[in-house]
Amino acid sequence: MKVRMKITLCVLGLLSLLLGIGSSFLISLSFQDTLAREKDTAFGSYKMILETLQLVGEFNPSHDYDTVDQVIRQLDQQTSRNWLALSLSSESGYAYESDQAGHYFTEMNVHRTFTQACLATKTAGTTDSGTVTFRYETDPTGNRYLLLAGTFPAVGDTLTLRMAYDISPVYRMRQVQQQIYLRLFLVMLLIGSVLSYAMSRLITAPLEKLSTASRAIASGDYSSRVGLYATDEIGTVAADFDTMAEQMEQYILKLQESLLRQERFMGSFAHELKTPMTSIIGYAELLREEILSQEERVEAADYIVSEGKRLERLSRKLLSLFGLKQEAPSFSAANPAAIVHATVEQLGPLYETLNIRLVCKCQGGVCYLETSLVRSLLLNLLDNARKSMDSGGTILIHQEMLADGCRIRILDEGRGVPSEALPHLTEAFYRVDKARSRQQGGVGLGLALCKEIVELHHGTIRIRNRKKRGTSVTVELRGGRPCTK
Repeated sequence: MKVRMKITLCVLGLLSLLLGIGSSFLISLSFQDTLAREKDTAFGSYKMILETLQLVGEFNPSHDYDTVDQVIRQLDQQTSRNWLALSLSSESGYAYESDQAGHYFTEMNVHRTFTQACLATKTAGTTDSGTVTFRYETDPTGNRYLLLAGTFPAVGDTLTLRMAYDISPVYRMRQVQQQIYLRLFLVMLLIGSVLSYAMSRLITAPLEKLSTASRAIASGDYSSRVGLYATDEIGTVAADFDTMAEQMEQYILKLQESLLRQERFMGSFAHELKTPMTSIIGYAELLREEILSQEERVEAADYIVSEGKRLERLSRKLLSLFGLKQEAPSFSAANPAAIVHATVEQLGPLYETLNIRLVCKCQGGVCYLETSLVRSLLLNLLDNARKSMDSGGTILIHQEMLADGCRIRILDEGRGVPSEALPHLTEAFYRVDKARSRQQGGVGLGLALCKEIVELHHGTIRIRNRKKRGTSVTVELRGGRPCTK
């Protein structure tokens, strides 16, 4: 069952319960109030007759039953009377009954000894002459009556007065009210059904958008979004869903890029192994067949040795690259300016033979570094700068301190890098000019090692072309700095 139907049924159930309880209570309250008024009216009429008979007796104590009978008949025949039947009896045998009194007092099992036998179940009230009791009766046709009975002394005897009142209109009024309530309930139920369904549809509409976006993402459309802007709970869920979808899309893009890099890595690695291995096997076959001259054998052996050393360098670089990913570095407080100066002093004489001048501008300070890795970082970056400078020039190393580490910039005056190659320079085995790199002894892993070293120091590496000539490499190492008091 859909949520909108559940909401609709819940609203209808609550509406039915509230209408049922409220209307039933109001109808019952109105019925009881009307019934109480009818009983008070009947009791008032009973007292009026009783008081009239008592007054007659007080003014003329010598009155006999004829006088009583005459008074009762006059009262019973009044057009303004509100009772249906009246009966007056005595212990000595006197009796007066109005028309159809037998129907109300005999057929309904209310005998002349009604009061004396205490058949009444409730007390209507008290008078100066005694207690008046009452009971409700229903005849075979379904009409409802209120019967009152009481005894009082008069004419030297004890008289029993009984009266019957028609209270069927009260019950008919309750029945009419119940029928009106039933019709009103059905109308309200219909209106409530339409309104509750419309409201539930409006409430659950964002959930349908959320479901549609979920199915789209599950089918591979990672750019699908809910796009719901609301301040309620559903709007918050939709916003969180869009945020999750955005992060998932970015994560999947990164996975795809990583997969592509791995595929390029495997292809480049296979290519790097294929060329030297083919040469080594070919020259080894020639040496084994002993068809070469002495000079050719020496040349073949030299080529095998050079290609073997190239494979050795490749294996060492790969071991270093994988070792950085497996082992956690040990940071210690170090002076990056001292590391830069030591590296320049080490490489300076060699670079001077290539007509390359190393210039460094350093700022003093201490930060947390892995010294050997930083030296390897500088060596690789300076080696790449050297390889890009065919006719010599100047390499500037600029080092400055940061709040949480240091920044090192290396500026060369080399050939620069094509714009399309800049995003791929830190990928393993990627080389802009593969033929030139092989001639210079490169294996395409230097900048990949640099990237791993920088990431271990929680930093970044950026490679840009300079405006006039050369390349700019900016490295930020954010391993932290010691606290100073």
